[in-house]
Amino acid sequence: MSDLASSAVVAPRILAIVNQKGGVGKTTTAVNLATAMAACRKRVLVIDLDPQGNASTGFGIPRKAREADSYAVLIGEASIAEAAIETAVPGLEIVPASPDLSGAEIELVAMEHREFRLREAVVRHVAASPYDYILIDCPPSLGLLTLNALVAADAVLVPLQCEFYALEGLSQLIRTVERVRKALNPSLEIQGVVLTMFDRRNNLSEQVAADVRGHFGDVVYRTVIPRNVRISEAPSYGKPVIVYDTGCTGARAYLDLAREVLRREQSLADAA
Repeated sequence: MSDLASSAVVAPRILAIVNQKGGVGKTTTAVNLATAMAACRKRVLVIDLDPQGNASTGFGIPRKAREADSYAVLIGEASIAEAAIETAVPGLEIVPASPDLSGAEIELVAMEHREFRLREAVVRHVAASPYDYILIDCPPSLGLLTLNALVAADAVLVPLQCEFYALEGLSQLIRTVERVRKALNPSLEIQGVVLTMFDRRNNLSEQVAADVRGHFGDVVYRTVIPRNVRISEAPSYGKPVIVYDTGCTGARAYLDLAREVLRREQSLADAA
C-alpha cells in the first residue's frame, strides 16, 4: 500500500462505471479515465469487480500478484487496504480481480446484507482513505456484483457505444438505477454518459450521438472517445493508452473526459 494519505481525510467520491452490454468500452474507460484523473493530480483507486479481470490486466498486474482481490473484499476475507496494489501510474492503485470472483454471485445470495457487501467494505476504509476518487469497473451484467457497485456508489458513469441499439440499452440501465435509488441507495445519481468508439467517418455514429444527446441532453458529456488503434493496442502491453501513447487521439480524448468529469464533480460540490 503506497503512502498517499493526506492530512485532512475527506470521503472519496465513488463512481461506478456501468453498462450491462459487453464490448462498449467500459473497462477501457475505467482504466484510462482513472489514469487521466491521476494525471490531473487526483488520488484514485480502481476496484476491478469484473471476473474477467481486464482492468487489472490493463494496468499490468500479473495474476500471481493478485493474492488479495475484490472477491476477498466482498466475502470479508480482506480489507480494501490489504487488497489494494500500486500501479505504475503515480497516485493510482487497484483492487484487482481474479477468476474467483465469478463464484461470488452464487456465494453472495446466502449472505446477510448481500447487496451492501462492497459498501460496507468501503465505509470501513473511508476513515483512513487516501483517495479522492474510487472508480468501480463492473461486469457486463446487472447481477449481484453490479448491484453491489450501485449500492456503494455516489454516482454512475455510463460508457455508451455509438451503435444502433444504444438508446434501448441505456433506457434499461437508467430504469435499474432508478430502482436501486428507490430501494437501496437514495443518493445514487447518474454522473454522465460518455459516447465511445465514435467514428466520424460513419454516419451511424453521428446519428446515434445526436439521438442520445437529444434524448438525455446535458447528461451526455461533450467529450467523445474515438475509435483509435492505440486504445486497442495498449492493454496487450499492460498499460493505459495515456501511458502507452500520450499523444494519440484516444489518450487526448480521455484526458479531456477526465477534465470534464472533474469540472462536473466540482459543479455538483459547489451546488451542494
